Parts: sequence; C-alpha cells; structure tokens
Amino acid sequence: MSTQGPDKYTLLIQKDMEIQAPLAATFAALLEQLGPGNASPHGPMPMKLEAWPGGRWFRDLGNNTGHLWAYVQVIKPPTLLELHGPLFMSYAAISHVQYRLSETAGRTRLSLTHRAFGDIAPEHREGAPKGWEYMLSVVKTIAQSKI
Repeated sequence: MSTQGPDKYTLLIQKDMEIQAPLAATFAALLEQLGPGNASPHGPMPMKLEAWPGGRWFRDLGNNTGHLWAYVQVIKPPTLLELHGPLFMSYAAISHVQYRLSETAGRTRLSLTHRAFGDIAPEHREGAPKGWEYMLSVVKTIAQSKI
C-alpha cells in the first residue's frame, strides 16, 4: 500500500512484504541491500551504511565525492532500523524511513514507512513507491537465497 500526504509538501509511503526467511537472515539481507548490494530499478548503486546510531548512509563516489542520503536514527537488530535525511532528494526536503521486522513461524514480515516533508518534486513523488517496492524485492531475494 502506498499513500501520498494531504498536500504537495508531504509524502507517506507504506509497504509490507512477507519473506520466507528467518528474522536474522532478513535483517542481514536488509543491511546488505542498503549497503554494497543496493540497487534501484535503474541498476546497481552501491552504498555504504554505517550500522550504528548516528552512522551515515551514503553513496561514495570516490575522491571525497558522493551523496549523503541519511543518518541512522535507531538500530535494534534484528527488528528495527530508522533512517533520517534527504535520501534521494537534493533539495529542501527531509525524510524519515522506518523498517520494522517481525517473525512468525520462520517467516518475516518487513514493513517500511517513508515519511517526507518539503517541496517534493513530482518525479520523486511518483517514483518513490516503485523504488521502495523494488528495494524490498531485492531484500526478499537476498534473504530467501540464504536459506
């Protein structure tokens, strides 16, 4: 499910996915996807995730160039990861992304909530739900391939 905010300055995206893998394997897959295994529908886009409170999530392009996407706000392996920052929006906008994981009978439910506020570009408003769906599908593929 995906929903837009009540006006052009807010964005709310919510997605849930069931993954046929244990909780710990799914959380490890999430960290891998957010880091070196990161990809978008447009292709590979390796990132670095410093998986501790205050750690950065960024794209390192070498020679001290890159793009800061977010900071780790909360990390409680293997059930919670929260990030806050501009993400893919290089303009006056701020985002909060929450990944919540829970396990039932060896299967993991991965829930993503992305909230943003700012002058959000129409192409990001339209593309973000598809991008998150793709990223979650990569987490699912990685997690299920390790069991």
